[in-house]
Amino acid sequence: MPVAANERTELILAQLGQVLLGKPQALRLALACLLARGHLLIEDQPGVGKTTLAHALAVTLGLGFQRVQFTSDLLPADLIGITIFDTVQQGFRFHPGPLFSQVLLADEINRTTPKTQSALLEAMEERQVSVDGKTHPLPEPFFVIATQNPSQQIGTFPLPESQLDRFLMRLSLGLPDAAAERELLAGQDRREILARLPACITSSELQTLQAQASAVLVSERILDYVQALLAKSRSLPEIAQGLSPRAGLGMLAAARAWALIAGRDHVRPEDVQAILPCVAGHRLNAADTRQGGETLVRQLIESVAL
Repeated sequence: MPVAANERTELILAQLGQVLLGKPQALRLALACLLARGHLLIEDQPGVGKTTLAHALAVTLGLGFQRVQFTSDLLPADLIGITIFDTVQQGFRFHPGPLFSQVLLADEINRTTPKTQSALLEAMEERQVSVDGKTHPLPEPFFVIATQNPSQQIGTFPLPESQLDRFLMRLSLGLPDAAAERELLAGQDRREILARLPACITSSELQTLQAQASAVLVSERILDYVQALLAKSRSLPEIAQGLSPRAGLGMLAAARAWALIAGRDHVRPEDVQAILPCVAGHRLNAADTRQGGETLVRQLIESVAL
């Protein structure tokens, strides 16, 4: 089972690597997040490829793609859709908004008001929306990539901890290395490359991969290790607020997907350690605000014996 899945994921990663140069680890994490049925938050400076990553994922996986620029005047209805009276059918008809896409890029999510943020994050969790008393399911698969400006920028509404927890992973793409940047500067426009990219798999094949990821074996010892990480995060003096049980479930789902991409049918401790910074970094609050999430995760890994 995992051999065929591994071949397929390597093909996907190879094609994504043609578009987003010099970021193999970030691409692997983004794919693992999607296979684990989670949502991705990217916090980085403008111009490093966040939109390109979202678009390339959608094209490569054969999924529908929508991009919404979040602004201070964006309303929940602009995202979800509205009900309009149809004079022909003499009844109200729901017109779905951009939320009803398989891959949604929520650009600069912390520039919109908490009300609109909550509407998106509720849909991410429930995978459905209710309008005028009627429930409308979101498409499958449904994957949100949200980008966030640094919180010190003017005009931002920081996401509270409870809403950050809705994202399975948070990562930063960072600047490319010198070789990748030179290739980018000398190469073709990324939009031209995206326009020619074929779909590597279909939507139904992606759902099969997601099912295979959820079936990857987690042994009792791995469960012991994950539980020890959760317990230690709640007792370390450097951490003001530890990891929740939902964070533990997210760690297991992401580790399963990471193992599947590596071509294995079981999770190893290094799989948990590989995904831990992106899964736990945005969920940990430091007692000393000068410490970042990556530092806390490193201390957490070092304090728990395998």
